[in-house]
Amino acid sequence: MSVQTLYTAATGMNALQTKLDVIAHNLANINTIAFKKNRANFEDLLYRQEVLPGVQDDGGGQTATGTAVGLGVRVSGVQTDFQQGTYLETGNKLDVLIEGRGFFQVQDTTGETLYTRAGNFSINRAGNLVVGSASTGRLLSPTVTIPQDAVDVEIKPDGRVLAYLQNNPQPQQVAKIQLATFINPEGLLKRGENLFAETDASGSPTTNDPGQPGTGLLRGGFLEASNVDPVKELIDLITTQRSFELNSEAVKAGDQMLQVISTLRSP
Repeated sequence: MSVQTLYTAATGMNALQTKLDVIAHNLANINTIAFKKNRANFEDLLYRQEVLPGVQDDGGGQTATGTAVGLGVRVSGVQTDFQQGTYLETGNKLDVLIEGRGFFQVQDTTGETLYTRAGNFSINRAGNLVVGSASTGRLLSPTVTIPQDAVDVEIKPDGRVLAYLQNNPQPQQVAKIQLATFINPEGLLKRGENLFAETDASGSPTTNDPGQPGTGLLRGGFLEASNVDPVKELIDLITTQRSFELNSEAVKAGDQMLQVISTLRSP
C-alpha cells in the first residue's frame, strides 16, 4: 500500500513540475508581443477497483459507492489561451494590431507558410514588409511592397496598404493585407519566434480580408501585448509550489511506513 503511495505522489510531483514549467514560460514572455499564455490541464489516472459500486455485498444488499483507489495524475495537455491582449500604442505606422480573430501569414525561409499575431513590421532593402527585423524578418504573405519613393505609409483597418509618394498628395494603394483564421487555433503547432504552424488539429486556414465576418480588423500604430496576467501567474506559482511540497510530504510518509514494516519481526 505504501509503495503505491510513493508512485501516486510521484505522479503528482511530475505533473506539477510540468505546470511549473508552463508558468515559468508564461512569466518569461510577459513582455513578448502578442504572446498567448498557456495552461497545463490535469486528469486523474486509472483506478484500482477493489469493490465495484452496485454489486451485492455479504449482507444481501448492494454497495452504494464501491471502493476505488486512484493511481495518480498526469498532464492531459497544455492549452493556449487566445484571448485578446491589451493594446499598446506605439505611434509607429508599421506596427499593426489584430483586433479580433485572425493571424498574419508569413513565409518561412523554407517556403512554408507560418502564422503570427505579432504585427511589428519592418521594411527590408527590397521594400517588402517583413515580420521582425528588416534583416532577418520573414516576408508577409501576400507580399506587400512599398515603393522606393514613398514618404509615408498607412495601413487601414480593412487591410489596405496606402503609400504616399513624393509630390502626390493622394495616397496610392499598393497592397492589401489578408488574415487567416482557424476553426481550432488551439490546435496550431507552436514554433517559437511568435510563430504557429498548421496541423491536422487546427484545420486548414480560411483566408479573408480584415473586417469580413469572422475576421478581425487591423489597427495601425498599435501592437498587441502579451495576455499574461502577472498576478494570476504568481498565485498559480505559489499554489503549485505548495502542492508540490504536499506531494513530497506524502512520499516521505509512505517511505516512513515502509521503514516501519521492514523492521517488524515475527514472534
